[in-house]
Amino acid sequence: MSFSNYGPLCTEVYDHTKAIGQSINGDIDYYVERLKGCNGRILEAMAGSGRVMIPLLEAGLAVDGVDYSPDMLASCRKRCEDRGLTADLYESGLQELALPHRYEAIIIPSGSFLLIEQREQSLLALRRLYEHLLPGGRLILDLFLPDTDFQCGKFAGTSTFHMPGGEIITLEEKLVEADFLHQYTVSHLKYEKWRDGALVQTELQRFALRWYGVEEFKLVLADIGFRDVIVSADFKLGEQPGHSGQAFVFEATRQ
Repeated sequence: MSFSNYGPLCTEVYDHTKAIGQSINGDIDYYVERLKGCNGRILEAMAGSGRVMIPLLEAGLAVDGVDYSPDMLASCRKRCEDRGLTADLYESGLQELALPHRYEAIIIPSGSFLLIEQREQSLLALRRLYEHLLPGGRLILDLFLPDTDFQCGKFAGTSTFHMPGGEIITLEEKLVEADFLHQYTVSHLKYEKWRDGALVQTELQRFALRWYGVEEFKLVLADIGFRDVIVSADFKLGEQPGHSGQAFVFEATRQ
């Protein structure tokens, strides 16, 4: 069986564990506050199934979404429709981004930027995002670091999820590679769906994360062309990073 990228079982678990509007350490309130003055279009890159995007739409902001997973986008589209919301959703990797609009702000919540495994590809993605911003437009994203055991994922080991329809999904996560020098980890995830005690579906996912130091990423953004780069810890504007267990929120402006 080949590896999938955020396929149907992954999406089902994601939706089950990350409800719409469920704040992670205050991230949704932070993004709503930082974006409330926007009059133009906003893009959520790597939007997933709408945990953050839908509250922004409900706050009256004009938000588009882009993600490379068709399953995630299908879930996001249905969740929007269920709430009477409309949004332009695009299927694309950030490295190939070519959307018809330019944006007043682009956001990447949930540390999702770390999912771009190769450094060269992450730099290319940042350049594409820069090109999709209006002059003076802002990029806002949050990053995190692995813990001392190199565990970046939430579900290390084996987890069991009891789904609303009575089915059970088990998730086994194994760390298979951790490279401190080159700043990445690779885990293998195995999802199994069970119905009445019988295995009905299996999905494998290669889950890679590349991490960045705070000062390193500030330099990366500056090298792309961004200015006025600021970093806040734990979704508290202006709070200086103090330890590696925090979330680090970067805000940068296009020239």
